[in-house]
Amino acid sequence: MTTAPIPRVTVLGAGFAGLEFCTLLSEALGERVQVTLVDESDAFVFGYSKLDVMFGRTVLDAVRLPYERLRKPGVRWVRESVRHIDPQTRRVTTDAGVHEADYLVVALGAEYAMDATPGLADATEFYSVAGANRLRGILPTFDRGHALIGVCGAPYKCPPAPSECALMLHDLLQSRGVRAQCGITLVLPLSSPVPPSPETSRALEAAFAERGIRFMPNRRVSAVDAARRVATLDDGSTLAYDLFLGVPKHRAPAAVRACGLTADDGWVTVNPRTLETRFDNVYACGDIANTGTPKAGVFAEGAARAVATAVIARIRGVGEAALYDGAGTCYIEFGAGRVGRVDVDFFSGPKPTGRYHEPDLATRVHKQDFGASREARWFGK
Repeated sequence: MTTAPIPRVTVLGAGFAGLEFCTLLSEALGERVQVTLVDESDAFVFGYSKLDVMFGRTVLDAVRLPYERLRKPGVRWVRESVRHIDPQTRRVTTDAGVHEADYLVVALGAEYAMDATPGLADATEFYSVAGANRLRGILPTFDRGHALIGVCGAPYKCPPAPSECALMLHDLLQSRGVRAQCGITLVLPLSSPVPPSPETSRALEAAFAERGIRFMPNRRVSAVDAARRVATLDDGSTLAYDLFLGVPKHRAPAAVRACGLTADDGWVTVNPRTLETRFDNVYACGDIANTGTPKAGVFAEGAARAVATAVIARIRGVGEAALYDGAGTCYIEFGAGRVGRVDVDFFSGPKPTGRYHEPDLATRVHKQDFGASREARWFGK
């Protein structure tokens, strides 16, 4: 009697999408599947934790979740860098070897294109873990002058984060008694802070106005002169600053751009409901995929669930794949310990909608529970 070979699944990227996908396959199939999870980092960090580190609420070591804690039947994590992807054969070459797969899930996320904005590499940014940790040591020294929070391009991860940064910076300066000597400007390449939810955007803009934060929508930072401390905007105007808090342009990693998966917009083309690419048994989910939903962890997680149901059904030979629903909840720091919430739905109606929930102290607990539940589910306790 011939034993059927164990299906091989390669997952590129151990962010929200990769971790949720691997967890679901392990729960459903256990040792009946061989899942290889590839990531060049040694630990996972929730995106919102970077703001907590930057503003001194915690330290980096406290929010790093080492991948060596992953202990799931059928799943093996390897710390390797992806060098080449052949989507036709589902063959992945890394700096340590080659991975052959029956199913390939590309969830490498978006990388920060520091070289895409002249001068940004010499300035400061808060979207990378290293950048946020660096600013943790700089912010306590800022007590006078102009702080500029500048986004260099769209789309970018977690659309509310620059607004949160502005409000949290206000609180920090207020607590130190130096807010009156400091100006804060937020430059955003969107028409509003949270376009799918006009109500959320109005609440944030009201919070800016109440705190004396200058909001400049529909503009982006196109160049930075760190020596002169001047940022140039896309309309040619300039803003002098004493503290720069940048958000780099985002792009797909080089190996993805080179393998034929991306379209003219630079992101991977997929069926937005199934996350299938044009290659058989190759899926893309998370920030790297062009689904029409935001580049945020909760949406990556939802997309991964849809992909997992499809792969599980194909391996079992029974069942149906669930469609990605394009819905998710984003928590928003409003300052003074209060957290708001917006429930966004991109696919149920003719246009995206966002239901806004006023900020309060209780929602902070819900946000903490969100992180704690994922940590327990993916890494165990």
